[in-house]
Amino acid sequence: MKLINALLVAGALSATPVLAQDDEVLKPVVDEAAKINESAAKSQEKINGITDQIDSKLQQFKTLMKEIEGLEVYNTQLRKQINNQEQEMADLNAAIDEVSVVERQITPLMMRMIDGLEQFVELDVPFLPEERANRVADLRAMMDRADVAASEKFRRVMEAYQVEMDYGRTMEAYSGIHSINGQERDVEFLRLGRTALIYQTRDASMQGVWNKQTRQWEELDSSYRTQITKGLRMAKKQLAPDLLMLPVAITD
Repeated sequence: MKLINALLVAGALSATPVLAQDDEVLKPVVDEAAKINESAAKSQEKINGITDQIDSKLQQFKTLMKEIEGLEVYNTQLRKQINNQEQEMADLNAAIDEVSVVERQITPLMMRMIDGLEQFVELDVPFLPEERANRVADLRAMMDRADVAASEKFRRVMEAYQVEMDYGRTMEAYSGIHSINGQERDVEFLRLGRTALIYQTRDASMQGVWNKQTRQWEELDSSYRTQITKGLRMAKKQLAPDLLMLPVAITD
């Protein structure tokens, strides 16, 4: 029994140097493996980083491609707009060239229109004579002004014609001074379109009508007094519209 124990102890003592030698041999291998693993881990980290960068760059590339596609569509639309604008500019330049020709033609036309308007006012029923004469005079003065465009001048002339046209379909009452038997009297005028122009004194004692055939004022008898007064009130919107019995022309 003692002998066996001694052998075991001896064996153990003899094995210890062998294990120590193995550790010395394996240690560099283990260290190298550890280094390889550490290097592999670092390489994997680099690969992961590169992969993330590639994914990021790829996403940026896709985003840029979408922006480029959008810009191409936008540029195409802009080119169409530019082409249209260039065509509009060409048309506008052509129109500008024509404006001077039109202006040279329209100015004499406007002068003839003003002459015609003045003659019409002179031959028309003599209502609002100062206002209408001043309108024609203002048009003549406007034609001499260089700061007023030809289009504005034409608009003003047409506006004056429109005013004269409106007189023919309206009813109006206005105050004025009228000579009766050589005496200036304060009267009220009643205009029924261009059909009749009648006056009545403030006290309603005298009244008269414009005779378009003789182009003179003629007195009316008192039988028309009530109808004229009624017509004046209707023109002033003091009475509702109603039938009036008034003379429209006086003949010899």
